[in-house]
Order: sequence, then C-alpha cells, then structure tokens
Amino acid sequence: MPQHKFILDESRLPKAWYNINADLPVPPSPVLHPQTLQPVTPDFLGVLFPMSLIMQEVSTERYIEIPEPVREIYKLWRPTPMFRAVSLERALDTPAHIYYKYEGVSPVGSHKANTSVPQAFYNKEAGTKALTTETGAGQWGSALSMACNFFGLDLEIYMVKVSYGQKPYRRIIMENFGAKVFASPSDRTNYGRSVLKDNPDSPGSLGMAISEAVEVAATSNGAKKYSLGSVLGHVLMHQTVIGIEALEQMEMAGEYPDVVIGCAGGGSNFAGFTYPFLHQNFRNGKKTRVIAAEPASCPSLTRGKYTFDYGDTAAMAPVMKMHTLGHTFIPPGIHAGGLRYHGMAASVSAMVDHGDIEARACKQLETFQAAVQFMRTEGIIPAPESAHAIRVAIDEALACKKTGEKKVIAFNLSGHGHFDMMAYEQFNQGKLTDYEYPADKVDEAMKHLPKVA
Repeated sequence: MPQHKFILDESRLPKAWYNINADLPVPPSPVLHPQTLQPVTPDFLGVLFPMSLIMQEVSTERYIEIPEPVREIYKLWRPTPMFRAVSLERALDTPAHIYYKYEGVSPVGSHKANTSVPQAFYNKEAGTKALTTETGAGQWGSALSMACNFFGLDLEIYMVKVSYGQKPYRRIIMENFGAKVFASPSDRTNYGRSVLKDNPDSPGSLGMAISEAVEVAATSNGAKKYSLGSVLGHVLMHQTVIGIEALEQMEMAGEYPDVVIGCAGGGSNFAGFTYPFLHQNFRNGKKTRVIAAEPASCPSLTRGKYTFDYGDTAAMAPVMKMHTLGHTFIPPGIHAGGLRYHGMAASVSAMVDHGDIEARACKQLETFQAAVQFMRTEGIIPAPESAHAIRVAIDEALACKKTGEKKVIAFNLSGHGHFDMMAYEQFNQGKLTDYEYPADKVDEAMKHLPKVA
C-alpha cells in the first residue's frame, strides 16, 4: 500500500526563508512613488513599514534567518503535513502521483499565518503600537489578528464588503482576537466616503480596502503601520517555509514533482510553495513545470497587462510593474475572495513574462466541481481559493491518463473551506454561475494606468 502522509517533526522546521531575489532570471523593476512616479525612498516606505521589512524587500541574500520568537510560534502548526492523494488518484484512474501540502492545519486555517507572525514580530521590535490592514475572504485578517494578539499590537481591519457579508464567521474570529473590523468601503476614511458618495452599494474590492488601510496608517502621524498579506516581496519570502518543507517531504516520498501548482491572487501561497522548486530549476538543473491557477473572473496573469500600476484603487500605494487588470478594476462577487486582487506580485509577474511560470485561468463552476471531488475522495473541505490549484492538478492528472505518462504532480492546499459553506450550498443548489471578465472592461481600466516614462 502506498504511504499517504509525510510528516516532519519540529526539529526540521526551516531556520531561514528563501529569497527569490537572489535567483531571479530578470532584474527586478523599481518600485515607484505614487505621486512622483520616481523610485521610492526608504523615508516614504518607512511611513508604512518598519525598516527591517523594507530591508527584506530589497535584499538579494538567498537565505534570511527566521527569528527564534517567530520559529517558536510557527511550531504551533509547522511543519505542516504533505499528503499523497491516493484516493483521488484512484477516482481519476490516472497513472499520475498527486501530492498536496496542507496549510489548513494552522490555527486560523490557512497559509497566511506564515507571514502575519513575522510581520507582527518585526513591527513590535520596531516599537509599533498598532497595525492597519485589508482582507478579502478573511484568511489574512484572521491570521494578522492572531499574530497581533500574540505580540500585543492593536489592529484595524478593512474587510471587502461583499466578503464581510459572505464570511461572518471569519469576522468573528478576528474580533475574538481583539481586532476591529470594518466593511470596506467604509465611512471612516476620506477615500471610503468618496466611494460611497458615488456608489452607496459598492461591493468593495481588495484595492479599495488597501486604500483605506493605507490612508489610516499614512495619516496616523506614525502611530500605526500598514501590513499586507500578499504581493510584496517580503510577504512571499516568509511563505517559502511551505516549499522548503515540501522539498524535504518529497525526498521522504522518494519522488520529485514534474509539475507544481498553486492558486494565485496576489502571489503569496503560490510563491511560498513554488519558489523553492524554482530555485532548484534555476540553480540545480531541475525542469519542473510551475503553474499559477487563477479565476477566469479575475484573470490578472492570463488577460492583464504587464506594466506599471498602482497597488491600490485610490493610487496612494507604491507603483509596481506587474500583471494587472488596472487598479480601477472592480471584481465580481465570486466566492474565491482571496483571489480578487487587480494585480500580481512583481516577481511572479516577471517570471510569467519571462516564461518560467505558466498561468492558467479556471472558471468558477469547474473549480467547485474539483473541490467537491477532492472533498469526497480526500475528506478535506478546501477553500474556494485553493480549489483552483486542485482543478489544475486534476486536469494535469487526467492528461496523464490520456497519454499514459506517470507524472508526479504537487500542489499547495493553502487553506480549508470550513467558513465557505454558503458558497458550497449555492454550488449544490445550482445557484453559482461562471463569469469571465469582459475584455472591454480591461481595456477601460488600462486607460487609467500611471504614465511611467
């Protein structure tokens, strides 16, 4: 009988994060000031972030040590298990071997705690008293509220309004940890009030919620800093504990993946799982295919433009070169709330453009079909975000069935879906629909990009 799970004990917890900046096949593009469109200075970024995180953002060291207080908290759930999906393989009748790394075992049910804990630690070390942030589906808000609780920091969260209504239990988790949660757009910020004036029924977006959180931090006279759960380089780096562990677990399994897959919204769980495998491609001659799975309703990688754009809707956050649908993009209310961001992390975007990473868009109904099939074979209810990776893994395994190839496929199951039952109920009742973002709306959003020389 094949082995189902591969477990590392706490002594194998990684001691350092992997920094892709050391191995990027293309030079990184500059980060620009949102008003001047000139390269940002540490003084500007220092309004939002502690210097320790700014230095991680620009570092080219291949490995950055994980502070011991962070490792101690990581031990609450790390190392996380890797499973071979034996039952799913049998159901698909595929010669492929399918593995998945399961991040849903964290206290808040997703990978987000891998970066919330170090971000809270570095802010506490720098003397920060309070943080502001945004959240979509609530995974990030839950993770940061837990981390701020551990380090004695106050937290103010702006939650995308459509998710605020869809995911009440995640809001309650945040409040239980002591955070204050507001539906975005809100009447608490100048930007939120301006949106509500034009559209009182706005469903919100991650870009809008980021704008509100950034405004609160930037106008606090240093009392509050801003924390982001994806997109930025230091966030992606913190997540690489996932892939570093996975490499060792694949060695335990006696196999090495031909294909690695992660769902992609801003890039954090995708990068966390795949970047250590990309390191093996870049430095050690491996040939693993790397696939980013995104929703067809928010197709920044497959239909967005690779160009400079603002990180938020109000054009207050730094400007980065990325695959973007345009910062004025307002996504539909799909249930994969964590994937509703208009752009993508700069390093992910650069490697998609360079050909190191493949991008694939998945429709909502086929994604939920994959999620239910996975649940019925493997017993885990996946988050709708994670189900995009499952969809692509199943498609790759079915392709192996046609060709007879015995490939090894590995994906990141970035979180559980215990708080997504409304979405599953609507799917079971036939109330969910597919939505592909119209090309004319992308074209319109492109008219509002910053004019970078």
